[in-house]
Amino acid sequence: MPRHAHSPRGETTPSSTGGLLLANCRIFDGVKAALAHGDILVRNGEIVEISTQALEVAHARRIDVGGRTVMPGLIDAHFHAYATSRSVREIDATHPVLRAHRARPLLEAALLRGFTTVRDAAGADAGLARAVDEGLIVGPRIFFGGKALTQTGGHGDMRPGDDSCGCKSLGLTQIVDGADAVRLAAREELRRGAHQIKIFVSGGVVSPTDPIWMDQFSDDEIRAAVEEAATRRAYVLAHAYTSRSIRRSVALGVRSIEHANLIDRETAKFVADHDAFVDPTLVTYDAMCGSNEGLLPQSLAKLKEVEGSGLQAVAYCHEAGIRLGFGTDLLGDLHRFQSHEFILRAKVQDPVDVLRSATSINADLVQRAGKLGTVAAGAIADLLVIDGNPLEDLGLLERTDESLLLILKEGRIVKDLLTAAQGA
Repeated sequence: MPRHAHSPRGETTPSSTGGLLLANCRIFDGVKAALAHGDILVRNGEIVEISTQALEVAHARRIDVGGRTVMPGLIDAHFHAYATSRSVREIDATHPVLRAHRARPLLEAALLRGFTTVRDAAGADAGLARAVDEGLIVGPRIFFGGKALTQTGGHGDMRPGDDSCGCKSLGLTQIVDGADAVRLAAREELRRGAHQIKIFVSGGVVSPTDPIWMDQFSDDEIRAAVEEAATRRAYVLAHAYTSRSIRRSVALGVRSIEHANLIDRETAKFVADHDAFVDPTLVTYDAMCGSNEGLLPQSLAKLKEVEGSGLQAVAYCHEAGIRLGFGTDLLGDLHRFQSHEFILRAKVQDPVDVLRSATSINADLVQRAGKLGTVAAGAIADLLVIDGNPLEDLGLLERTDESLLLILKEGRIVKDLLTAAQGA
């Protein structure tokens, strides 16, 4: 197999003795704006040493990076592995086994864009995460939450208004009403291994019956989800557009606000004061506006309502000092625009701040600070080699076919154009 290809399980690096040595690196560690220079030693899936002096390690495989940028693997904190179609109704009608098979190319493509970790924001389960862990799918590790929780007629309820179906479990979501029902559903997802619980607290774009401004779930229902997540040392993320829905959620203990397009300056300060995260997803609106095939007329109207406010929302959040995550929220074939989020965010943030969002801040968001999203001793060896400096040109992360030369996930090589070009 040529070295530029990726094998089903990744190429194992020597582990018991030498490991893998990346030499002559220019390092972005996920935090600092200044790039360090040095060598990186990887062994047993972790970074074991970073040295400003040249390392000589017996039996190690040595790759000369040639002064290129080495940075942490990227993290997408709002991914939908099972969103294999632009039509959520079609996803709901798809057999779960078929849905999982269709998720495979979405995950594999994300990894080859440099996303070594994703937080799935509705639908993904332990089976899909385990398929990645076992190497059956060459994709990013998945922090999954199971089916997201929605009230009847909420954003996760995709039944048309004239649909008399009483079904409560849909493809990506489940319909629950009342604090006891929310509590039970959260307990079930946590029992199945969920890393977080997703709820909907305002209207959304693709759902057919709820206006954007609609408040969803009562305080008691939100509180029940937060309390149950806390029992497992997990947390709740909430789909929320309006300032009112955001403020309610954060006050009740929600840790991660998704989208937040309609947030105002005062609410941004409130979120910052409560140390919550905001996870913008600008690219999904950009992609849907560019190609709105399959959207219902009412969804098109709602899309216009939120699309133009996203950049201002990010600016408010950045100004307030909120820890901003990095997410994409794409459906079906629109996943191909995943890396365009970098370009959109750069309109209101410096490149280093965007990169922090996709690395160290997202690692903190998924509760893996120090292990993911960083180049540091003791961290998991998710590493990218970029031909160029992404702190000066974020477009490098959108042009990954030419600029992303090497991908390591847990110390295993899953893409290698670097040694192939060197004739190794």
